[in-house]
Amino acid sequence: MKLQIVGVGAEPFQPKAMTKYFIYCRKSSEDEERQILSIEAQLTELREFAKQNSLFVVREFYESKTAKEPGRGVFNEMLGEIEKGTAQGILAWNPDRLARNSVDGGRVIYLVDTGKITTLKFPTFWFEPTPQGKFMLSVAFGQAKYYTDNLRENILRGIRQKPLSDISTNRG
Repeated sequence: MKLQIVGVGAEPFQPKAMTKYFIYCRKSSEDEERQILSIEAQLTELREFAKQNSLFVVREFYESKTAKEPGRGVFNEMLGEIEKGTAQGILAWNPDRLARNSVDGGRVIYLVDTGKITTLKFPTFWFEPTPQGKFMLSVAFGQAKYYTDNLRENILRGIRQKPLSDISTNRG
């Protein structure tokens, strides 16, 4: 039975389709010993967040892969499903779970621009698909890239300095 409102200028009532979400979780290390609880902890928190906010989750994606470089298989599969229209939203712990490189961050923002992604939800970050929201999302992606790049530089500096500190501590 269709509800129809009758009156001057009234249009038939069409209920809005419920937004479908994918949950995406990622831990940086492929080493099983490191960050062992990371994905399960994210899943638990995101499932609870979805329940509290009445979000319709159709599938969960998770992988153990760094996001420093493009080419994550599970992430690419999820975006492919979004391009097909299987879901319109992504639920992730933080924007840095989605992207720590400019290619992946750009893809997410492009899918927002084209309306394939209509919403992104993060328990730790606020987003709406407005010019300001997309700008802030790009800042979050850029900040994640900066963190990764800066960490790499600091590690390389430490590696370069290690032999020098060994020499200075072995002097008699």
